[in-house]
Amino acid sequence: MSALNTVRVLELAESVVGEYCGKLLADFGAQVIKLERPGTGSPTRRLGPLATRSDAEPGQKGATQADDTRLERSGLFAYLNSGKQSITVDLEDAPGRQTLEQLLGVVDVVIDDHDGSWLANLGLDRGSCEAERPGLVLCSITPYGLADDGQTQPPAADLNVFHASGWGYHTPTGAEPHTPPLNGAGRYLPSYEAALDGALCVAAALHDKADTGAGRFIDVSMQAVLASRVDYVLGQMVAGDMDVSTDRLAFDLFGPAGIFACADGYVYLWMSAPGHWDALRQMLGAPAWMDDFPDNWLELDCTPERVALCRQHVAEWLATRNKNEVSEEGQRLGLTMAPVNNARDLLACAQFDHRGFFAEVHHPVLGKTLHPTVPYRLSASPARIAGAAPLLNQHAEAVNSWLRALPQHNSVVGGPR
Repeated sequence: MSALNTVRVLELAESVVGEYCGKLLADFGAQVIKLERPGTGSPTRRLGPLATRSDAEPGQKGATQADDTRLERSGLFAYLNSGKQSITVDLEDAPGRQTLEQLLGVVDVVIDDHDGSWLANLGLDRGSCEAERPGLVLCSITPYGLADDGQTQPPAADLNVFHASGWGYHTPTGAEPHTPPLNGAGRYLPSYEAALDGALCVAAALHDKADTGAGRFIDVSMQAVLASRVDYVLGQMVAGDMDVSTDRLAFDLFGPAGIFACADGYVYLWMSAPGHWDALRQMLGAPAWMDDFPDNWLELDCTPERVALCRQHVAEWLATRNKNEVSEEGQRLGLTMAPVNNARDLLACAQFDHRGFFAEVHHPVLGKTLHPTVPYRLSASPARIAGAAPLLNQHAEAVNSWLRALPQHNSVVGGPR
């Protein structure tokens, strides 16, 4: 049995952060009902990568636009919304508000990623929830969190949040301190990290609700989440162990770690301790140039000249090696070393294959696709992708029939579905 298979979630979210939070809950069995705008659906339906052709047949059951599948071709939407149900609701008119009220009466959780005025307009601000919906768990995820008056801080995209969190100090690293900061890895790193925190907060709130019946208003700041992920340097500054500085060089370890080219790609190598140096010496066959370095130079005498010389020799040695073979050898010897994989490499990865990390999903428009699952396992209640992302308004009839059959009540975890 999945961990959350008695939980109902209403997803009002329309961006990556909220939709990924809902996906994480759906992966553990929650029934996630996604409200979308009539005709257009969620904005993420138009975000790439987009499939170049459609396998859907005209008039296919469940499609709202039999001759137009352009809203069903987003690979990103397909990933973020697997296992959910879709209904279209116009929240600007009376019937739409009535449907919303019906759903609020039978769900345990609401996920939203709009600003505070959006929630207030729906009667779902913190004060209203605590006074009128004491059993509801509402998770709001915004770039900088909700302000005291229920509004949000200025709007921001993931790129703004990335740099507001301090992560821009790492892009590039201190090796290029005069180069402008760049975006981080991936398009939506702040969104994915904040969504994970949001899902964890929801799970904790549901655990408490099972005992007390009380809901919770959760306010997640994407900027605060990403700042919490910054490495030990920021932690030392906060703790007072290091002077607070805006100098990007403060975040550089000045060591020889980095990404190196191999004959068939790249590897990442990290070294910071004498044990790493000993392992590298063994892997390289104890070359004479290493004799000029003190054994503890990585800790006590890591000069720019030694770093440059070390990188030069390591790069020359790695240039003719296979990235997977040399990474396996380095790991066996105790080096922090790993291949830099592209998407094709991940599909061929023996570790991912052994763990069953990719799951096959059949989508009525996109066809057969492989989806990443989760990087963790719960033996008693494993996560799984229950189904493909929904077509726009695919579940309108089923959800409306379900609503008509259910008594309206303040739902509790484990209540009737």
